[in-house]
Amino acid sequence: MLLLIKSSVLGDGEPDLGEKLLRAFLTQLLESGSIPAKIICMNSGIFLTTEASPVEDLMHQFASEGSEILSCGTCLEYYKRADRLVVGKPTNMRDTVQALVNFEKILQP
Repeated sequence: MLLLIKSSVLGDGEPDLGEKLLRAFLTQLLESGSIPAKIICMNSGIFLTTEASPVEDLMHQFASEGSEILSCGTCLEYYKRADRLVVGKPTNMRDTVQALVNFEKILQP
């Protein structure tokens, strides 16, 4: 399973609510035992893998459970956070597209 995170929040409402919902989603996913093989963070989703992440603890738990955590390199550069990555490693669009094509199950919160 591939988890594709395209935003630092869940939903389109208030940002603080979206942050709480995303934390709840990730917590429930961990507790379910359905650990993604890969987690790819794109766009503002890279704020989850960089300094001051509101879910850094959860992202480290996914990594310790075996998830490969990847953050869009272009996004890291755009948001000027390439040197602030705290979990996982950068990736590129080629590898992201390859993962999207090859994984049978793709989950997007």
